[in-house]
Amino acid sequence: MKSKIFSLLIIALLFISCQGQTSKEFQTVDVKTYSEKLNATLDPQLIDVRTPEEYAVDKINDAKNINWNGDNFVSEVEKLDKSKPIFVYCKVGGRSAQAAEKLLELGFKQVYNLDGGIMKWNAAGMQEATATAYVGMTVSDYQKLITSNKKVLINFSAVWCAPCKKMKPYLLKMQEEMKENIKIVRLDADENKSLMESMNLDELPVLIIYENGKETWRNMGFISENDLKKHL
Repeated sequence: MKSKIFSLLIIALLFISCQGQTSKEFQTVDVKTYSEKLNATLDPQLIDVRTPEEYAVDKINDAKNINWNGDNFVSEVEKLDKSKPIFVYCKVGGRSAQAAEKLLELGFKQVYNLDGGIMKWNAAGMQEATATAYVGMTVSDYQKLITSNKKVLINFSAVWCAPCKKMKPYLLKMQEEMKENIKIVRLDADENKSLMESMNLDELPVLIIYENGKETWRNMGFISENDLKKHL
């Protein structure tokens, strides 16, 4: 009887131990918290996990570029100090969340992921963000684009955005089928970064409907073809 009780106790302890090991998580924090923690950390390890091309357009000051989708992510982060906090970010937070998970697996103790990525960071007007000259379509050109005697549907998307990829086929189909009555325009968010910032767009995909140059409807995130057609 005692041996059975002892065995059950051991199993219970092992279960609790396993639970404790799997509960370890990185922290996804908002822009304000992320900034405060960065400023409070001496020589912070700040990693931009986007592509070198994205990094060249804009970045948070002092960030090191280690491409999550590159061939040397693990070998590069292994050079960092695992006992110190590490901060990661990408465009909207998806890739950096995957990178943060990997960093925990590699033994990093404190991992902070920027919620909403650099899009949220820039939209919040953080001064630490650096950027090149105006990128893409100007606000003036955009106003000309949406001024039409037809209803206008603007779609902001990006090649790396999973929901954007899912919506692309039906948007291209609608673009052709509805061209007599609706003007559908797809704009790449990365190629029109300055326009995105001026419009305070901090998520993808984005759909905006205009009538006579005035916005009548907006959707952030995935929407099905049938649901979109209800608004058109």
